[in-house]
Amino acid sequence: MTGPLPPTAPASPWLRRPRPDTAPGVRLLCLPHAGGTASLYRAWARLLPPAVEPVLVCPPGREERLHEPVPRDIPAFVDQLAYEVAPLCDRPWAVFGHSMGAVIGHELALRLIAGGAPPPTRVFVSAREAPQFHRPGTVHLLDDDGLAAELARLGGTHPELLAMPEVRQIVLPAVREDYRLVETYAARPAALLPCPVTALYGTEDTEVTAAQAGGWGRWTDGPFELLSFAGGHFYFSEDPGRIVAAVRRRLTSQD
Repeated sequence: MTGPLPPTAPASPWLRRPRPDTAPGVRLLCLPHAGGTASLYRAWARLLPPAVEPVLVCPPGREERLHEPVPRDIPAFVDQLAYEVAPLCDRPWAVFGHSMGAVIGHELALRLIAGGAPPPTRVFVSAREAPQFHRPGTVHLLDDDGLAAELARLGGTHPELLAMPEVRQIVLPAVREDYRLVETYAARPAALLPCPVTALYGTEDTEVTAAQAGGWGRWTDGPFELLSFAGGHFYFSEDPGRIVAAVRRRLTSQD
């Protein structure tokens, strides 16, 4: 899909709005990692100020959307999500994406702009290398044991849960499909973002180096900054407050 996006859309299964606001200062679209759910950002609703409305993205294949198919590729994913998000761009908006969510968030911003939306006030890309460092992967081809081991290595899921067959049955299909999406993604963004970009990474993250995170500066013609935080790939899971504070400052001031 490439033309203008619709000005209105029905209530969306893609979006969770824990405190909906018709006229917020800014709407912040929050996108999870591979296999992740909107619950990754649930605490943000109470940590963000009233002027910032969090809009949590829930992709298909998980939670209430467990039996819905995951889109065939990143462009299809972004087109479907853009259709749902476009009506919310009547107010200033920004994007925060973690890991795979950073890929989706970046492409989503470009798609919405191409469809006639105003540029976002800022795009936050977390725990993800810049497009020029993207490489194909094969994690999605692993068997269930291998996939569970990869999740345990990254630290995003408790190993005890991954040992439970009933949990694997629910979690692993969406994780596998998301890995397929990002590992077969052709990282060729169509344009530069006309807005500030902030890249964030954990200093102990084995998946993303400072140089790879800093490479996002190539993909904006606006200001760029690189922020580091102690921790690994899921550096903000234990203490989301420090990340939200950094996001809040950049959404509610001109500094």
